[in-house]
Amino acid sequence: MSNKSFQDYNQPDKGGHYGPYGGKFVPETLIPVLAELETVYRDALKDESFVREFDGLMKDYVGRPSPLYYAERLTKALGGPEIYLKREDLCHTGAHKINNALGQVLLAKRMGKKRIIAETGAGQHGVATATVAARFGMECVVYMGEVDMQRQALNVYRMRLMGTEVRPVTAGQRTLKEAVSEAIRDWVANSRTTHYILGSALGPHPFPMMVRDFQSCIGREARAQILEKTGCLPDLLVACVGGGSNSIGLFHPFIKDESVRMVGVEAGGRGFAIGEHAARFSGGRLGILQGNRSYVLQDENGQIALTHSISAGLDYAAVGPEHAFLNDIKRVEYERVSDDEALEGFKALSRLEGIIPALESSHAVGWALKAFPSLKKGSLAIINISGRGDKDIDQIRERLHV
Repeated sequence: MSNKSFQDYNQPDKGGHYGPYGGKFVPETLIPVLAELETVYRDALKDESFVREFDGLMKDYVGRPSPLYYAERLTKALGGPEIYLKREDLCHTGAHKINNALGQVLLAKRMGKKRIIAETGAGQHGVATATVAARFGMECVVYMGEVDMQRQALNVYRMRLMGTEVRPVTAGQRTLKEAVSEAIRDWVANSRTTHYILGSALGPHPFPMMVRDFQSCIGREARAQILEKTGCLPDLLVACVGGGSNSIGLFHPFIKDESVRMVGVEAGGRGFAIGEHAARFSGGRLGILQGNRSYVLQDENGQIALTHSISAGLDYAAVGPEHAFLNDIKRVEYERVSDDEALEGFKALSRLEGIIPALESSHAVGWALKAFPSLKKGSLAIINISGRGDKDIDQIRERLHV
């Protein structure tokens, strides 16, 4: 594909590859399970009853479409683009994660599977999975690293309130990577009765494609809303990138609109040394982790590196394969924001707009604080506020002392 034209963008291929990325790197026992999942997914999209049920729940249960809000005071403070916020924080459960969890639980129901498992870092995907499992009366187990359980104790309690078993993971760094590994082990052992609702746009095919498609409601809505409000497409889209579900959901419907610049913001953590951040595009290299090939943070011997971020949801050693491809073809720019810069974003949105963002989303706002003052005044920018910050208040209180 030419870097100068994206009109023929059509990813992934039949094998689930985005250029050299993606694929299925899983135990052989999961190959037929993944094949069944892809078949059921593609059939469901053609089934009017499935689409009708999904759309109805997205409207009446999730609360979609989420608003596109003009951030007047933030715009005045930065003096650059007119800033609009895509308010995924206003969805049921407080984040975008419910969009994908709802779609996948309907697929599980379609396959006759009554047990759901998931992994979670920041806890928002775990809460979303617990929510849809309760809604459809399914057994649910969520794997979560011990470190993340401590810093996201509120979300652990929310999951348990809805009847989900939260299993602590004590291996390794005790964060998201280890939680994913435990969920995959469970799935290998119980795939006949269990569906794994993977929470981000990574893992083996068809998960990156499915998660992107279920989350693309974000970008489709944002496109229609900005056109209705201004008569123009945005000049710039900004979203945080961990595994990459909220960002690919915003970006994907705009990929062929070459006038629209797109920026994904990774976790710059405490510094540039390996182990001090989770910025895969400024320290990672080609590798395979948990089912797919992508950019991975690793040491000189190929061992998966330790990561750090103030945000549990961005604290992961790999990035979704479609993001890796979009980086290579220069369709999306990937930047990094430090812990301290993310805290500045958190404070700015809280105090200027009365919107308390998740620490993940605060990275996108933190990049805007740095970059927007030098951008063209009167241009249009959309920042995806992927989740609300209730879950982070105890952690913030320890850091900011306000």
